[in-house]
Amino acid sequence: MLLASSSMMLGTLGLWVLLPIAVQAPPSRRTCVFFEAPGVRGSTKTLGKLLDAGPGPPRVIRCLYSRCCFGIWNLTQHQAQVEMQGESIWMVLVLLGLFLLLLLLLGSIILALLRRKACRVQGGPEPEPEPEPGSGRDWSAELPELPELPELCFSQVIWEGGHTVVWAGQLQGKLVAIKAFSLRAVAQFQAERALYELPSLQHDHIVRFITASRGGPGPLPCGPLLVLELHPKGSLCHYLTQHTSDWGSSMRMALSLARGLAFLHEERWQDGQYKPGIAHRDLSSQNVLIREDGSCAIGDLGLALVLPGLTQPPTWAPTQPRGPAAIMEAGTQRYMAPELLDKTLDLQDWGTALRQADVYSLALLLWEILSRCPDLWPDSRPPPFQLAYEAELGSTPTICELWTLAVEERRRPYIPSTWHCFTTDPGGLRELLEDCWDADPEARLTAECVQQRLAALARPQEARPFPESCTHDCPPLCPEDCLSPPPHCHSPL
Repeated sequence: MLLASSSMMLGTLGLWVLLPIAVQAPPSRRTCVFFEAPGVRGSTKTLGKLLDAGPGPPRVIRCLYSRCCFGIWNLTQHQAQVEMQGESIWMVLVLLGLFLLLLLLLGSIILALLRRKACRVQGGPEPEPEPEPGSGRDWSAELPELPELPELCFSQVIWEGGHTVVWAGQLQGKLVAIKAFSLRAVAQFQAERALYELPSLQHDHIVRFITASRGGPGPLPCGPLLVLELHPKGSLCHYLTQHTSDWGSSMRMALSLARGLAFLHEERWQDGQYKPGIAHRDLSSQNVLIREDGSCAIGDLGLALVLPGLTQPPTWAPTQPRGPAAIMEAGTQRYMAPELLDKTLDLQDWGTALRQADVYSLALLLWEILSRCPDLWPDSRPPPFQLAYEAELGSTPTICELWTLAVEERRRPYIPSTWHCFTTDPGGLRELLEDCWDADPEARLTAECVQQRLAALARPQEARPFPESCTHDCPPLCPEDCLSPPPHCHSPL
C-alpha cells in the first residue's frame, strides 16, 4: 500500500511538493521515484539498485541504505515532473523544519492582526511607544501655550501611577499639589485640564484647580503639569486607616462627599455660566481627600466625562466618547458598579447610567466611612479599617472575583445590625446604603437624594445605651489575622 504525505512551497518554476513515498518493504528496501540530475553520475550506485533504466524520467530505484526516500516535484500545467530526490532523513527534517518555521511566522502575523482588530472593535487606543530623544515627534510642541513657573518647587512624591506622578510642592510660598504627566499622557492632561478650567466648576467639595503649567523636577523631562489645592490630611483611605470619627465627624465626611458628587452630576446655569453634568467614573477612597475642617473634596478627574445635556448653549461642543468601550471605561475595579463589571451599562441613556454607576461607588465609600465610627459599635471600638469587599476578597481582588461576588451572588459589604440603633430612623442607614448599591441601576438614588437622606439621618438619638437587641449578631468585619491597614492609601488627585 502506497503511503504519501506532502508539503507545499511556492518556487520560481511553479508549486513545489515534497513527497516522501514508500511501499510495504523492510526498512532497508524501499522503492522510490528517482531522478538523476544532469551532469551527476554514479549516484545510483550510492542510493541503491536502479530498476527502471528506460529513457527519460521518472525512474525507479530500490534504496538499500536510506531510511526515507523523498522527491521534489514541479507541478506545472497539471503535470508532475520530478526535479530532485534524496536519500537521507536529515534533509527531510531540515525541509520540514523550514516549513514549520514558515507556519509559525504566518501564525504570528495573523494573531497580531486579530489582536489589532479586536482592539479597534472595543474602541481602545492602540499602544503608543514611549517617546525617545530623536524619535522625530516633539511632544512638547503640542503644548506651546503652557507657561513655565520658575517659582514652582517640587518637594516630595505623594503618589505615583502609570503615567502621572503627584508631588507636594510650593507655589509663591503656598503648599500645592502638582500632578505631573508623562509626555505620552498629553491627551489625558488636556482632557482633565479642560474639566478643571470650566468657569463654573468651583465647589467646596471638589479639589480646587490653580493653574496649568509645564516643567518638571530637576533633570526630568519637561512635561505638562496641573497645579491643584493640597490637602495635608491626605486621602480618605489614609485618614480612615489612621483615625476613627464620631457620628458628627462621620456625617460631615459623608454629607460633603454626597454634595460634591451631586454638584458634579448637576447640569446648571449660574450667573450666566453653563456647567454641564459630569460623571466622575473613578470614585474611590484614594481619590477623595480630607480638608482641614474634616470634610471631603473629590479629586482626580482623569476619567471624568462630560454628559449629554438638555440646556447647553448652542456653542457648547464637548468632546464625545469614542464608542461604547470609551463610555464603559472605569477606574478602580473594587468600586465598579455591577453593570460595568458585566458590561450591561445602558448605552442608550449613558448619561443617566454613568451617574447611577457613580452612586454605587458612593455607597461603598459611605460604608467605609461608617465602618470607622465608634458611635455605631456597642463597645465604641470599631474594627481596623478595611476597603469595601476587602473582608470578602482581600486587598487585591480580580475582576472575575468581583463579578462573582457583586453580580452573580449580589453580595455587598456587611452591615452590622447595631448601625440602625443610633439614628432617629431605625434601619435608615441600611436602607440608604441598599438604595445606593442596588443591583438594578434604575432603583438607585440620585446623588441629590443621597444628600437629603444623609441630612435627615445626621441627628442621632439622645445618648443612651444600646438596646440589648443591638449588642448581638455583630460579627467583626474581618478575621483576627486580617488587621493590617490597606496598602496604597495615598492621594492621586
